[in-house]
Amino acid sequence: MQPGPVGLGLSHRRRKVIFCFLMLSMFMASLDNQVVSTALPTIVGEFGAIERFGWVGSAYLLAQSAIMPVYGKLGDLFGRKYVMMFAVALFTLGSVVCGLAWSMESLIAARAFQGLGAGGIMVSIFSINADLFEPRERARYQSFSSLVLMASGSVGPTLGGTMSQYLGWRSIFLVNLPIGAVALVGLLLLLPYRRPERQPRIDYLGALTLAVAIAGIVLWADSQSLFGSLTAAPALALPVISVVALALWLRIERRAPEPIIPLHLFGDRNFALLLIVGATSGGIAIGMVNYHALFLQMTTGLSPASAGLFFIAVTGGITMGSLTAGRLISTTGRYKPWMVLGLCLAMCCLLGLSVLPLHAPFWVVAVLLMGQGMAIGLGQQGPVIGAQISAPRADVGAATGAVTLTRMGGASLAISIYGAILSDRLMHATVQGAGKLAEMTPERMAALAPSVREAVSATFRDAFSWVYLAAVGVAAVGLLAAAALRPVLLAPNQPAQPSDSVRAELGTSVARAG
Repeated sequence: MQPGPVGLGLSHRRRKVIFCFLMLSMFMASLDNQVVSTALPTIVGEFGAIERFGWVGSAYLLAQSAIMPVYGKLGDLFGRKYVMMFAVALFTLGSVVCGLAWSMESLIAARAFQGLGAGGIMVSIFSINADLFEPRERARYQSFSSLVLMASGSVGPTLGGTMSQYLGWRSIFLVNLPIGAVALVGLLLLLPYRRPERQPRIDYLGALTLAVAIAGIVLWADSQSLFGSLTAAPALALPVISVVALALWLRIERRAPEPIIPLHLFGDRNFALLLIVGATSGGIAIGMVNYHALFLQMTTGLSPASAGLFFIAVTGGITMGSLTAGRLISTTGRYKPWMVLGLCLAMCCLLGLSVLPLHAPFWVVAVLLMGQGMAIGLGQQGPVIGAQISAPRADVGAATGAVTLTRMGGASLAISIYGAILSDRLMHATVQGAGKLAEMTPERMAALAPSVREAVSATFRDAFSWVYLAAVGVAAVGLLAAAALRPVLLAPNQPAQPSDSVRAELGTSVARAG
């Protein structure tokens, strides 16, 4: 099979309209994460079961991570249009089921079901972009996704709190029904269907073993809350299961006609390095969000609403960094320098947060958070574009799914590492008159005497110093991997040619530098 031309033979205007519907789908999925976080206290108040509080998010993340490589491969085999539409429909249906949940257990199950759709949305969007735009143009358009993330990050917490207060918490899920319907209609009417000529053979056994390996790692990372200890017998069994499943997966992939993640992709050194960069980027971006919020509330005395305003600095920084990187990649044809720059900036900002004095001016905190956001934006496109360029066009979806998977997996592991550090520091700390610091909430803290509140803030400040230093270490690993990348120069934009041989070259040809 000869791959189709980049752009799918569509006019530039129609490609931009399709891109808008893709962004609408991304907005729906990214907004959901934001609105749920602020509504969770209300949900727990209705259902109880506060010990399962974390699993409302963990189930979503686990399902999303495990399914991503499968969606990438399905798009390569069956064409991306209906795979993308299936993911949107699944997410929308999952949202309805969440809105109809009758217990905490049913909500957790519904969130996992919803995550199966969200994973497909994120992977398919980047894969379709690879069909619509050539590498340099693609970088510029993918940078626009930061605007979607900024919009959801800015309005999500406020919208979730307002809707749950006045319309009930179920409305935050049910609102996805009309949004999903509009996205589905737009994709159905505008996105052309190009069925690959490859015989569709799904590697079901490979998908299952990979899902088991990922699930074991994610569950082990959360075993402190599941089993009470990382060293409990069930907890220790999980990494063993993951290692066995991973060994079986490698054996299966070597023989499978259509592997979930083709192992020949690892023949390009850059691909493996980009997976490491993607994992560490997830650890310092997605993994740090909740900890920034807790840091602001427990060390500065800010209310949850006031602390939420600081995320405008983070999302604004992400937007500036992503748009800047998109234009620079499009202009220079290089993605490595901006990833290296972003990781260096991230290390500096995280180090600054780790040594920040207790009563530092709020503008200093805002500047450091904005710098961290810019660092995330500068580096978030490189792993995706680099992996797509290193892969044959027939395997672009699988390569995209692999990068997105490592980003989510890195975020999940980093969250557990940060949480273990924070918990360890607080479990052994005592402040007279404050009770258990590990159970401290902003409301309880606000009711403490000023001297006690000051001591509690100082204790949290010390604990977060170690959390941010751990994040510096994660960023350093990513920086080493990024620095080891072989420099690549993206091919200049070219109009599609009728010749099949020329079409096969477009989007995958690169000039190697250095």
